[in-house]
Amino acid sequence: MFVPLHDTNPLKKIRFQYVTVGLIALNVAIYAIFQTGWIIPLDDEDVTALAVIPAKLLADSGGETAFFANGAVLIPERLTLVSYMFLHGGWIHLIGNMLFLWVFGDNIEDAMGHWRFIMFYLMCGIFAALLHTYMLPHSDLPLIGASGAVAGVIAAYLILHPKVKVWVLALWRIPIKITAAWALGIWILAQFANLLFEGEEAVAWWAHVGGLVAGGVLILFMRRRGVILFDRTRGGA
Repeated sequence: MFVPLHDTNPLKKIRFQYVTVGLIALNVAIYAIFQTGWIIPLDDEDVTALAVIPAKLLADSGGETAFFANGAVLIPERLTLVSYMFLHGGWIHLIGNMLFLWVFGDNIEDAMGHWRFIMFYLMCGIFAALLHTYMLPHSDLPLIGASGAVAGVIAAYLILHPKVKVWVLALWRIPIKITAAWALGIWILAQFANLLFEGEEAVAWWAHVGGLVAGGVLILFMRRRGVILFDRTRGGA
């Protein structure tokens, strides 16, 4: 598996990737403040209340509310489709998602503009959770993490910039420079392979697939006018 480090793909329309950096900062802050136990610790039950649980979500026909472990009202169950994206199962889970978002998110934000990118990111994450719920309707395991939304970013990047060169760590230790088509294509194939041959409910493979599908479709309609698909340039220095 590859770990992305840097792409040679400069911004063209925006001066700075404010949304991408903001999303990373928000995810890190939420994890540091609420999930590490350093500042305002949340119990596992409280984290679960903010996660998507397919069985509970599908049973929420009457607009039920999620609760903290102490009984305090938290949010309507349906809003966990958003809240789950900003929680993570550990530092490795968080860092992995944020690395992909850092390397590839800025160019998708550039291709859409700031506000469209916010909507794109959230819609990819929501569709990822919905597909996960549809495919595993009886699951009572909590779904957390930005993986679904980030998968949407990956799909969009692959459609826009397949030829751009990307620095990655192969096997977690060997730096190599390959095209995005290889780096992201292998990651995408790995998701489907895991889904077919492992299919473990503990890993949200269906959420990854849902994010990929959403990102691949939404980029066709949400990109700026003039942004071409399958750009053949290899990026800048």
